[in-house]
Amino acid sequence: MRWDNLFDDLEGQLEQELTSEEVDLRAEEERLRLGRMSVRDRILAIQAAESRHSPYSIRMQLVDGSHIEVRPATVGRDWLSADLVDGSTRRSQCVVPFSAVAALVLTATQVHESLAPASESERSLSARLTLSFVLRDLCRRRKSLEIRLLGSAVFGTIDRVGRDHLDLAVHEPGSARRQSAVSEYRVVPFGQVLFLRV
Repeated sequence: MRWDNLFDDLEGQLEQELTSEEVDLRAEEERLRLGRMSVRDRILAIQAAESRHSPYSIRMQLVDGSHIEVRPATVGRDWLSADLVDGSTRRSQCVVPFSAVAALVLTATQVHESLAPASESERSLSARLTLSFVLRDLCRRRKSLEIRLLGSAVFGTIDRVGRDHLDLAVHEPGSARRQSAVSEYRVVPFGQVLFLRV
């Protein structure tokens, strides 16, 4: 009878140790997963949660201290395109480089949802596209846009895109890019771009 109790006790201790090791292993795996998460991953998780719930907007503080509110549409490698939520009835879209984001200002629900593991469907073509690719596309389309820079905003059309900069022909908002309408040309490093409003 004593032996039965001893074996039951040893079996219980062994089971408790194995369960404890398993819990510790899962906790360590979760810490490693969270340690590998990027801002991009967190935005993608919020975007995925939005598709299951009502539309979310994400408030962002930019590196110049200003705030914008956006509803992400596409998330690239180092940028996101979104609908700008600014209270106007006119729908405007923007492109925001991640380097211009100082902070994501989230609700408690958004924080929780932003920590969800990424799904395989989020490993799309857009994940490989860089900001320069998007800017080259806007250049090719000859889109007139507003570029918000550190300390100012300019309107114009992108003439060309380099590896780390763009050439902007500055002209009046809403007007077409014509030689006679261009007031100046600017070479703008990507690091100075807070967001582009299309």
